[in-house]
Amino acid sequence: MLRVRNVWWIGALAALVLFPLIETNPTYTSIGIFTLIFMGCATSWNMFSGYSGYINLGSAVSYGVGAYTLTLLADHLHVPGNGDLFWLIPVGGFAAMIVAVPVGLVALRVRRHTFVVITIAIFFVFQLSATNFSFTGGTSGLQLPLIPWLETNYNKPFYYAALAITVFAALLSFAVRRSRFGLQLLAIRDDEDRAAGLGVKVFAVKLTGFTMSAFAVGMGGALYAVFLGQIYPQFVFDPIFDISIALMSIFGGLGTLTGPLLGALVLESMQQYLTIRFSNGSLYLIIFGALFLIVVLFMPQGIVVYLSDWRSRRSARRAEGARVVVGEAS
Repeated sequence: MLRVRNVWWIGALAALVLFPLIETNPTYTSIGIFTLIFMGCATSWNMFSGYSGYINLGSAVSYGVGAYTLTLLADHLHVPGNGDLFWLIPVGGFAAMIVAVPVGLVALRVRRHTFVVITIAIFFVFQLSATNFSFTGGTSGLQLPLIPWLETNYNKPFYYAALAITVFAALLSFAVRRSRFGLQLLAIRDDEDRAAGLGVKVFAVKLTGFTMSAFAVGMGGALYAVFLGQIYPQFVFDPIFDISIALMSIFGGLGTLTGPLLGALVLESMQQYLTIRFSNGSLYLIIFGALFLIVVLFMPQGIVVYLSDWRSRRSARRAEGARVVVGEAS
């Protein structure tokens, strides 16, 4: 028999697959696309930062590199505006991984608190470079060829591409968590010096995890570029992106598999809906702050861990009550 947890995963995946077939409104399918992109990026971010304890606030570097790689390749290779653009999405992910290697070689030589500061500084270097270099288009950005698909089904290929990225990131995160490599990341999170003393090659493990986490984020940025058809430095190298995926992971449950998925599903869909509904691009930041404050105060380990603990406590109380009833009957 299937375990209850597996049934939940299958049900959730089926719901995501069927969503664009049931809901054909392009507004809501667009919300679904952005939500899935953030679900994949948050899950990939958590695969390193959540497991190792090294909070990366420069993930927008991978996101922007993926977006610019796809756009520049499409321009120089004269890729037509059709489905061929989707084949460049993994290339954007690989480019993000390549860039992550020298970034990691610099940033990971320090401990956690300094690492946060260095990733922020590196992010601004990339943002300013994209703004000032001519080959990136500067503040004018870059355009992609228009895809002449019918409006009724235009969003579906993008939606399923985003779903594929999310599923890939979730499976990779699951595989890492259950592997010896994942245990080494968790050991670094718990006590880095002790992990080194037990034979863990700390720097190599951190660099590998940091590089791996850049792949899905880079693909998310590449898909974002294809979907919108244009990119600008301030939107693909966006500090709010870094904060958002960190908040999504913490909100859902840092270091868990389902936490980033749940956090991104709730927060990104809410952000997109509120922006469209109230035409206020800053309203969601207020709600994000309020929700984050509630989680920190009452559920510091995130919603997933809180619900799991609550369910365990309830089961324990039921078992205790059953033992008392049996004792009284005897």
